[in-house]
Amino acid sequence: MTTAVLTDRERTAVQAYLRLLHTVRAGFDTASGPADAPRPPVVPPSVLAEAEQALEAAGLAGNEAEFFRLLTDWCRRP
Repeated sequence: MTTAVLTDRERTAVQAYLRLLHTVRAGFDTASGPADAPRPPVVPPSVLAEAEQALEAAGLAGNEAEFFRLLTDWCRRP
């Protein structure tokens, strides 16, 4: 099994992406709260900006294949 050792910037990019993913999932979660409750934007601009900045700082902007390889290596499912 391969062990991924991420740089601090790569780790920050992965963590920002995971926060973005959880935010989007929460935005689509219609089971919580009243059905007629107003929904926030699916992706708040600050969360998206954080992920974009982290990808840029890690040198992964525009290199999705490498980013998702890092993400898969770092966040393996049991």
